[in-house]
Amino acid sequence: MTVTGMSAPTYEISDTRLANGLRVVINEDHAVPVVAVNIWYDVGSRHEEPGRTGLAHLFEHLMFEGSANVGKGEHLKFLQAVGASLNATTWCDRTNYYETVPSHHLELALWLEADRMGGLADSLSQETLDNQRAVVQNERRQSYDNQPYGGWTEQLQELAFPEGHPYQHSTIGSMDDLEAASLDDVKEFYRRHYAPNNAVLTLVGDVDTSAALALVEKYFGGIPACPDLVGAPDGTAPASIGREIRRTIPDQVPLPAVFIGYRCPPFGTPDFDVISVLSVVLGGGRGSRLYHDLVLSQQLVRPSEEFVGAFDFVGGASLLIADLHCAEGVSPEKAEAAYDAVVAALIDGAVAPEEMERAHALLTSEVLGHLSGLDGRADAFSQHATLFGDPALVNTRLDRLLAVTAADVVRVARSVMTKDNRVVLTYTPDDAAADGAAEGVEVSA
Repeated sequence: MTVTGMSAPTYEISDTRLANGLRVVINEDHAVPVVAVNIWYDVGSRHEEPGRTGLAHLFEHLMFEGSANVGKGEHLKFLQAVGASLNATTWCDRTNYYETVPSHHLELALWLEADRMGGLADSLSQETLDNQRAVVQNERRQSYDNQPYGGWTEQLQELAFPEGHPYQHSTIGSMDDLEAASLDDVKEFYRRHYAPNNAVLTLVGDVDTSAALALVEKYFGGIPACPDLVGAPDGTAPASIGREIRRTIPDQVPLPAVFIGYRCPPFGTPDFDVISVLSVVLGGGRGSRLYHDLVLSQQLVRPSEEFVGAFDFVGGASLLIADLHCAEGVSPEKAEAAYDAVVAALIDGAVAPEEMERAHALLTSEVLGHLSGLDGRADAFSQHATLFGDPALVNTRLDRLLAVTAADVVRVARSVMTKDNRVVLTYTPDDAAADGAAEGVEVSA
């Protein structure tokens, strides 16, 4: 298979700003009578202040709990009643809310989104805060604290970034900070981040651009801009960690596992595009080097469709991650040594044409698959408008990936995948491990 000459479709968009600063991106697609409504707020865990972590994610929950003209639970009820699908997510650099609705119910979706953008604060009560705080704390217990290997992403972020860096804490936040959050804290966070001049609204699907803009103006135009938006703190960090940091974590896990994190260029840069290709060559899918060597040849780790990937952080640096779960009877030391040998062979050698062809083919499938759906395309436009200021960058994303060469992959691997630029977490089985044992034993080399 070859992807020579392949490129993504060029999507025509309307890109408008309302007087209050709301950016509105519209891409008409009349193939089916539905429309994806997607709104990104330029706020995530990176924007949180020390001692107030977890508020961005908490709002993902609070935004469904009623607003000025919508009762508790009615946001979900109204949309599901017209056959909509909907959800929300929070990440370090943003929070997004989205629904896909029959196109003749677009006005309902816009009214609901506008009502919670402009009218949530007055409806927030201590009872609502307490209820949703408990939901988030339980989510933390289930996904992090009481889950085998559950805390590995938190610990990599903690160790891979300098003290006080905005990426050093996780999106879920700490139990203590969540417990300490007052109703006034929550309302102030909303006021300073949930505003039209801090948001991108994207509509993709069966809409008429002029009519859709009129509806957006009708429902969002009267929401006042925030005069004192709080931007993200400086995320500048050295390109390299500067040393190897190791932490051993005895925990209630079935088998040993090794997680390795490298500080790497941020999402949106040309070298992050190289990281995307490098990840596939090294650890993406059954044709990758790690799958062939560590699974098929040596049988040292359990099969995975993605041994290597990257966090898409934009504020100064990101993280390239390797995830190795040991096979039965294999020590983490042996698995790590075999992994290091595969990385060394890449750094000291070259990437074959067929490896690049495979990586480009898989990334092409991924990008085109994402853009083929109305919801994925809407999310991509919101993402590129929010993070990089230009929704039209969606049209060049695939071209940038396909422009990455084998020499680029080796060059970036040599600069990023070094032992003085990595954190190594080693989980070892310990049935008697207490809840606090996840602190582990840390060694800096």
